[in-house]
Amino acid sequence: MRRASMALGACALALLAACATAPGDHRPLVSVSLPSQQVDEAMRLRWLDRVSWGANASSDAQLAKRGLPLWMRDQLNPRPAPLPAAAQAQIDAMEISRTPLDQLVTGLDAQRKAADALPDEDQKKAARQAYQQHLNALVREAQQRFVLRALYSPNQLQEQMTWFWMNHFNVNLRKDNIRAMVGDYEENAIRPHALGRFRDLLGATLHHPAMLRYLDNAQNAANRINENYARELMELHTLGVGGGYSQADVQELARVLTGVGVSYQPLDAPPPNVRPNLRADYVRKGLFEFNPNRHDYGPKTLLGQPIQSRGLAEADEALDRLARAPATARFVSRKLAVYFVADDPPQALVDRMAAAFTRSDGDIAVTLKALFESPEFSASLGRKFRDPVHYVMAGVRLAYDDRVVTNVNPMLGWINRMGEQLYGHETPDGYPLNEAAWASAGQMNTRFEIARAIGANGAVLFRADDKAPLEKPTFPPLADSRAVRTMQGSMSADTREALAQAKNPQEWNTFLLASPELMRR
Repeated sequence: MRRASMALGACALALLAACATAPGDHRPLVSVSLPSQQVDEAMRLRWLDRVSWGANASSDAQLAKRGLPLWMRDQLNPRPAPLPAAAQAQIDAMEISRTPLDQLVTGLDAQRKAADALPDEDQKKAARQAYQQHLNALVREAQQRFVLRALYSPNQLQEQMTWFWMNHFNVNLRKDNIRAMVGDYEENAIRPHALGRFRDLLGATLHHPAMLRYLDNAQNAANRINENYARELMELHTLGVGGGYSQADVQELARVLTGVGVSYQPLDAPPPNVRPNLRADYVRKGLFEFNPNRHDYGPKTLLGQPIQSRGLAEADEALDRLARAPATARFVSRKLAVYFVADDPPQALVDRMAAAFTRSDGDIAVTLKALFESPEFSASLGRKFRDPVHYVMAGVRLAYDDRVVTNVNPMLGWINRMGEQLYGHETPDGYPLNEAAWASAGQMNTRFEIARAIGANGAVLFRADDKAPLEKPTFPPLADSRAVRTMQGSMSADTREALAQAKNPQEWNTFLLASPELMRR
């Protein structure tokens, strides 16, 4: 009997351990130590405004039901969670959801070559235009999918971090055929690792053709070195400016990355004619290719230490070294603190986050735990200025809660007008995260117009096309929202006076969405 009891006890402990393990991982669940006492509604909304894409009544109800500590644990350890059926159906119908990347890109490459080969100039022009339109349609799908997930995914922190890392590991849709790749880049290189290990995220971006095309590593070969990716990998992705590397390190890392590129050949095509002694080093996974013929096999030294590996394994050794460097822990932690706390975050907070990053071997969720538990984070709630993407998402979430938008194109237009087009930043540094970049007088005028569009004419989001009639009323009943009523209690006297002077519900909505309080999270 005693043995049976011990066995049952062991099973119970095993079950508890399994329950306390993050999905798809072997580490314990990351929990945030927060006050166990009841958090009032106003404080819940401030947490939602910072951790999610914007507070609304339904997410506030979920947070109230779970309690802040458990809700934050759910957010830091996201499990697969369905979107509302109407949103998921839109995503499932997309070509980027139905067609694997290698098939999509090789098909497009064949379409481009066929267009270029047409002898008739008019036909060639039309075929090239059709090719460009296909690329535009694919990137529009990626943008639409991002918006739907940001609006309705229960895993709001994962969606926030997906956007953060897409900006950190920026690629630009206007270069080459990246419009066809960016949806897969977000889906398979960024999102799965957004709250995982930084080293895994770093490796996933290095192996994705969107990054290799954007930063020209597909052209990087022995005796024809291209340093673009190597430089940005250290300056923008890991160590940061002043992170202790030299131009010689850039050159050595570029040599490490020779031969790391992209192949548009069908997967069943024979491999290239690699020299016999190097054939075992050839790698092809999807569009990713490591071609030994293009790799510099000479000895290399990176950050003062020799590279011991050979072939593609050199890149893994280099990434291990970069990901575990103290400068990377500081650089990544500061950037996260800028995103979640303040434009100039306290150095003590950055130091604690960097220590958590190092101690956990780059676990992003553990690093965020140190941030969310900090008094600096709590003190900053309601003060961080919203960039354009956050502003539009927050406005629509507040105005329409969990009612599923059927046409996100107006939202994409509003974001573009404010200068933060999804996947549209030209340079590798990504969009700025500070208030000064987004708080100009012209930006504020545009935001007022967008507030009016959401608050007075938001029905444009719920019609199938631009010619369909608008439903009536065309505006959301914001004044009836419990979340809005709670927000009003902490608004300034000037904002409350402006709301009191509104002549009709549409104007009231506009004044609310354009208020100084709604500009911050």
